Amino acid sequence: MNKEEIKHFLPHREPMLLIEEATIDEEGAAHCTYRIKEDEFFTRGHFPGNPVVPGVIQCEIMAQSCAILVKDEIPGNMTLYAGMDKIRFKNMVRPGDLCQITAKLLNRRDSPTGKIFFCSAVLKVDGKLCCKGELSFALVPKGDIQ
Repeated sequence: MNKEEIKHFLPHREPMLLIEEATIDEEGAAHCTYRIKEDEFFTRGHFPGNPVVPGVIQCEIMAQSCAILVKDEIPGNMTLYAGMDKIRFKNMVRPGDLCQITAKLLNRRDSPTGKIFFCSAVLKVDGKLCCKGELSFALVPKGDIQ
């Protein structure tokens, strides 16, 4: 999927749409990419003269990649973070870097308010691990969000 196709499934839009390409392999893992641009809003002040992608943005890139795993269930629903566990940062991500994300679905559960998904994700640049962790999110019917 290219960026325009991704927009059919994810509610995010620029500047918060943080995946540009996505595929799902035969084992069900999502493989996504995002190139960090020189003028990203999150690197202009983090840190002037030495831009580094904030960890929370790396987690958001991984979360959007995880949501692609359930893309067919997203229409009519909103994806909302439910949790982050075992997050580790190993190397810096900088402007110009191509982030390569692999996301896998670990488990899913139905709840009274929607469906909960538990995933693992890794973010690498040039084969080097930069961030990894477990993320969970809920699919909540849009009509239920106030």
